[in-house]
Parts: sequence; C-alpha cells; structure tokens
Amino acid sequence: MKAVVHVPSHPADDPRSLADATWPDPTPGPRDLLVRVDAISVNPVDTKIRQRKAAGETRSVLGWDAAGTVLAVGAEVSRFKPGDSVWYAGELERPGANAERQVVDERLVGRKPSTLGMAEAAAMPLTAITAWELMFQRMGIPFGTQGRPGTLLVVGAAGGVGSIAVQLARKLTGLTVIGTASRESTRQWVTDMGAHHVVDHSRPLDAEVRTVAPDGVDYVLSLTRTEQHFAALVDVLKPQGKLGLIDDPDDSIDIRLLKRKSLSLHWEFMYTRSMFRTEDMGEQGRILDEVANLVDAGVVRTTLREHLGTIDAAHLWRAHQALESGRTIGKVVLEGF
Repeated sequence: MKAVVHVPSHPADDPRSLADATWPDPTPGPRDLLVRVDAISVNPVDTKIRQRKAAGETRSVLGWDAAGTVLAVGAEVSRFKPGDSVWYAGELERPGANAERQVVDERLVGRKPSTLGMAEAAAMPLTAITAWELMFQRMGIPFGTQGRPGTLLVVGAAGGVGSIAVQLARKLTGLTVIGTASRESTRQWVTDMGAHHVVDHSRPLDAEVRTVAPDGVDYVLSLTRTEQHFAALVDVLKPQGKLGLIDDPDDSIDIRLLKRKSLSLHWEFMYTRSMFRTEDMGEQGRILDEVANLVDAGVVRTTLREHLGTIDAAHLWRAHQALESGRTIGKVVLEGF
C-alpha cells in the first residue's frame, strides 16, 4: 500500500525526512478494524515525533487523526462492520494514519458524523477527545447551566484543541467563555467558534482578561506557551480555581504559586488510555460518538480551516511546516492518495 513514512536518517528540518513509500499491508487483530484511510489531519504530536526521533531509528508511519471506511474487522469486534464510516485518533504506539490502510482498536473509534465529508471529519477526532477529556473528565467542568455560573479562559483558542473546546464550552455548559487570539483573523475565528469575549495574548494576559472578567476566572485551559503565561494565569484564577494543561512547559514554571489560592493542576494526554490499556479505554469511542451526534444536530461544527490536497510527502511536509510556524487556525487536512 502507499504510505508517507518518516525517514529519521535525514534531519528533522529536511523535507526528505518525510517520503512517499510502499508499505506492508496491516493485518487486524481480534479487537481491530482494518480501515481505508480517506482523509487525515495533522497535529503538533506529528511534528514533535518527527523532530524527536533519533537518527538511528527505523522508518515509521506517523499520523494520528483520520476518517475512513471499515474494510474488515477482527474476530472479537462488536461495534462496527465492513462499510461503516468511522473517525478516530488511534494509538501513539502503533503505525499511524499516513497510509492507505490502518488497523485501529475498535474501542478508540467512533462513527463518522453523517453530515460531514471525510476531510471535514478528519479535522476533529484528536482535538475533540482532548478537549472533552480535559474539560469534563480531568477538570470536572459540569454540563449544562445548573449550579453557579462561572468563567472559562481558553489560551490559544484559535488552534485545533481551542477551536473545539470553545464550541463545547459555549454549547454544553453555562460558562462565560473567554478565548485568546492575537491577530484579526484569529480573533474572528474564535468569535465564530462561540467565545463570548476575545482577548489578546500578545499583551499582558492578566490585564487583558480583567478587562472582561474583573473578578477573575474559574477555569483555565492553557493549550500553548504555558511557561510564558503561567504567572498571569495564576493571577487571574479565582481561589480554588482549576488550571488545565496539554502542552510541554519547561521547568521555569513554579507550581508552588498555586498553593496560596489552593489552585489545582490538571494534565491531559489523549494517549494515556490506549498506552496503559485502561479499563475505560472505550470511553474515547463513546466521546467520538457523542461528538458525532452533536455535529449531526448542528451543535458543533468542523474545525477544518485549510485543505492542502492529496496525502503525499510534499503536501504533508507543507502541513508540518504550517503547524511549526505557530500561526495555523483550526485544522489542516489532506485527503485521498
């Protein structure tokens, strides 16, 4: 089958570190689906793994966001059948989606929204799972408008996770949603996603937030550059507030700053369940089914922003470079081989 492989013998900043190749067809295990990959999107995890792999490692297939069609199922599969349209983010420790066919554990898979095309759907699985797990499962943000009102700050709201987090928070909770963005195009995008207010993270963030939330905020999703904003986030969080992270801040952050306000810190890593084969691993498939229902009901929209063409090394390199620029809005998608 056709695939785009990572070639670690080339430097990470060399376009030749991604190459078109012929790759062995995968074989599904008992709980696996064999999926024809119809569309993919690119996430920071793809670029980070490309950058970090050592030169001596073997070639591998990256990519952890896909929409496609089930071709075959393992003997113990119960939720899907050949011909079903699905979407998923897969597992970090198995070959990725940058190939014509992929095997994926059915517990990590959801039904593709019927109202979206493959490219529109491929933009969403990893970010939707990440945002859902972080807000509703790690931080315990309540669904609905019951209970006291509160305020959520989303730092990096125009990115992939931010784009879906803003929508979920606006539609499924009673929170006032504040997103951060620094350009006119990103400010408009965050507003379109449903934020009540947009503030500029290129300025002192604590001062910016207090222009719209003078008393501070109850929850923060820090999705990027946490070390840059950490002190400001501690300042704007109300006592007993919650801070959620997904990025990799350096050791300059001092978590002792959280103590005085009894603030709690919540990490989200979307691959924890699959890496440790947790008992609730199937929760990710359930989340994707729930998000599909929200999409089909018109509650949540795709976060696709840019379609770069077919799935090949040249287009994928462009997608990686776009993400590494730090200036992408929403998601970048490729479709078909």
